[in-house]
Amino acid sequence: MTSIQIPGPVVLPKETAVQKVEEAEPKRYTSNPTDRSCLAESLKFHFSGRIAPNRFMKAAMTEQLCTYDHESPKNNGIPTKNIERVYKRWGLGRIGLILSGNVSISLECLESIGDPVIPLDAPFSGPRFNGFAAMARAGQAHGSLMVAQVSHPGRLCVFVDSPVSASEVEVDNEGKGDGIYRYPKPHAATRQEIKELIRGFGFAAEYLAKAGWDGVELHGAHGFLMAQFLSPKTNKRTDEYGGSLENRMRFILEIGREIRKRTPPNFILGIKVNSVEFQDTEFVTAEARELCRHLEAESFDFIEITGGTYEKILMHHGWRESTKKREAFFLEFAEQIVPALTGKTKVYVTGGLRSVSGMVSALNSVDGVGLGRPLCEEWFLCKDILEYRVDGAIVPEIPQTDFWLFLMAGNRQMRLVGLGAEPAEIWKKEVVAELRTSYPNWVAHKSTAKELARYQLIDVDYLPKDNI
Repeated sequence: MTSIQIPGPVVLPKETAVQKVEEAEPKRYTSNPTDRSCLAESLKFHFSGRIAPNRFMKAAMTEQLCTYDHESPKNNGIPTKNIERVYKRWGLGRIGLILSGNVSISLECLESIGDPVIPLDAPFSGPRFNGFAAMARAGQAHGSLMVAQVSHPGRLCVFVDSPVSASEVEVDNEGKGDGIYRYPKPHAATRQEIKELIRGFGFAAEYLAKAGWDGVELHGAHGFLMAQFLSPKTNKRTDEYGGSLENRMRFILEIGREIRKRTPPNFILGIKVNSVEFQDTEFVTAEARELCRHLEAESFDFIEITGGTYEKILMHHGWRESTKKREAFFLEFAEQIVPALTGKTKVYVTGGLRSVSGMVSALNSVDGVGLGRPLCEEWFLCKDILEYRVDGAIVPEIPQTDFWLFLMAGNRQMRLVGLGAEPAEIWKKEVVAELRTSYPNWVAHKSTAKELARYQLIDVDYLPKDNI
């Protein structure tokens, strides 16, 4: 029986371990002198009435720390002690709003092995429910809001033969980073499937509310299912869910209504949407503004602006120098849609922010700033910024354009914290050298049952014995 319950690393043979070298203090991104007090200001969400204690948001990152059982999918996605430890640590870091990684609504159509899962009609008791409740408590213990990113990968699922999507538009498998994934041809969702998907998202939100979570964020970016309905590139439907923008956004708006119907008034509802592809036939800026107006009309508390699709994941090469200097890669787009809102729906921007001055500058345009990978390297970065200990994040040894190695590094850092250890210090040359050595093995087993047990080849002699 292929069953993985508690993911963990494997000890690297001594003869192949990279020799450790003493390192100086890490380099940090520099910041211009600036008043950072705005980062500490609370943020009230108009529709739910909830209040984030400051302007920081931990962006969603896939943890892969839940159960996985290939032969019995009903056992997939139960949160473990490992993932509870991860959110307990982030909860100590003075992050105003903490987003989880992908919480799937399907036991089999996962984004990654080890994702947390809330299947339709799961009982409000037992190991799964208790695990989600423990995750929420861990992150909330010191005042942070805990919001789950609820998602469905649609055509980006590699675990089923014919995943559901808006239409039968295949992923361009050519030219993708390192050829890690080969996506099967999807099928167009039937009306009945659409109804079940909407019910699934609504149920997941109800489940999370009863487990003590503060809210949900719908994943409408990165080419996932909701983005597949939004984009005319992937939505070729001729029914009420395709064609005009009004029809293409119908799926998302109906999900939002289902969530509001099933959850209490103080439950936060947010969404993540794309930016980078909006001017490239996928989704023009004017349509994005119209979408955001509708989201505000439907009582969405916040919109997170991010960028990219999995087909163009190496988009980093296209950043202009002016964008790099501003740090927030997607702020330019956010500035174009914020005027379409009345201020009731708040806006976060995620991607590229590394210095205090860059974060403060972003707050001139948006309401909050999202941080992802820097919070895997420094789990208390927000706290250290708010308490004037640092002016910027650590500069990693990995180039930001090396997406897949960055992804692997972040997975390892979360895995180590889940085991009760310290995160890998990817500002050290020898740590990154070892990561590059492990990388081919990680690629070979990506999205297989072996992935959770084999891709992290590290010396774990110092780990606690109770690795649960």
